[in-house]
Amino acid sequence: MRIGELAGETGVSRRLLRYYEEQGLLKPVRRPNGYREYTPSDVTAVRHIRALLAAGFPTAVIARLLHCVHDVDGRVVPSPCPAMVSELRRERDRVTEALDRLEASRHVLDSMLTSVLSRSA
Repeated sequence: MRIGELAGETGVSRRLLRYYEEQGLLKPVRRPNGYREYTPSDVTAVRHIRALLAAGFPTAVIARLLHCVHDVDGRVVPSPCPAMVSELRRERDRVTEALDRLEASRHVLDSMLTSVLSRSA
């Protein structure tokens, strides 16, 4: 299938599919005319890429983890390979730290808002 068909089947733009190729996430065959030729396994790969992106992984990490995911009953499921476990832990820690910073910011904003409102009343 060509890039337009893959885009239609996955809901991912052609531009983004080309970006995935640049990042080494997709490896289509190039025809003599320069057209990319994709296989049904690329549809699955795009679903896996999208799931890993939704989890917060950058494409450089996804390139290392893509072989660690598979489908179970139509869901993308990670395999317990060592790279996946360490990257999941690392990403979870990063998200937790970001949430902690946001919570601290909210606390400061709440204090400031309370102070402003008590002076204007």
